[in-house]
Amino acid sequence: MKKIGIMSAMVEEMNTLLEVLERDEVVTIGQREYHLGKLWDKDVVLVFSRWGKVAAASTTTTLITEFRVDEIIFTGVAGAVDSNVSIGDVIVAENLFQHDFDASPFLLKHVLPLILKKEIPSNPIVRNKLFNASSDFVNNQIKDVISKNYLEDYSISKPKVLIGNIASGDQFIKDDAKRNEIKSSLDNVLAVEMEGAAVAQICYEFDVPLGVIRTISDDANDNAIKDFPKFVYNVASQYSYQIIKNYLA
Repeated sequence: MKKIGIMSAMVEEMNTLLEVLERDEVVTIGQREYHLGKLWDKDVVLVFSRWGKVAAASTTTTLITEFRVDEIIFTGVAGAVDSNVSIGDVIVAENLFQHDFDASPFLLKHVLPLILKKEIPSNPIVRNKLFNASSDFVNNQIKDVISKNYLEDYSISKPKVLIGNIASGDQFIKDDAKRNEIKSSLDNVLAVEMEGAAVAQICYEFDVPLGVIRTISDDANDNAIKDFPKFVYNVASQYSYQIIKNYLA
């Protein structure tokens, strides 16, 4: 049976899944706890990715080499870069970029050595399944899962699911200047976060299918820190739980 690795960028997201994990076996490697068991009759390994590209790449490598997962799903939150993206929207990654990678003058900015490309694509089959799982959630289930008060607090009325590009870097983006710099230097980027492109690079090198979903938590501007913590706890963790449930079930 296929084994799916599920990486969460936030502990709160992973904890909602751990509450329903069957036959939880915990293996500790590199100060990370990998939880082996079943979710909705699927074999899974759950793990907190830790923050940043290096930490996420290390976690991904362990999932692949030690636990032999056949597929990886990465969930987390992200800041909006595009003006058409709002808090509460879901971005399903098409391509992932490292916005802070620059080996010029040896290579063009953002081009990865040896791979010789700027972007790493997600797996199209996994991507489409995640899009359907996310769409089912926002169109049919969100009001049953998240309270009306929380939805109103964050002005979430008609959340969208978009397939688009995501940029990753070892920075929490919190000002307009940096957000605009990322948007202008990379094609059609909708959101920015700290891990996805590193996970994508490892999956690409090991030929493991990858899907990435990011719930928009803030506008990557001066209000980002204020918006972030409560949103993760009250909203994003519920998004991740239900979308993963839809995907697996």
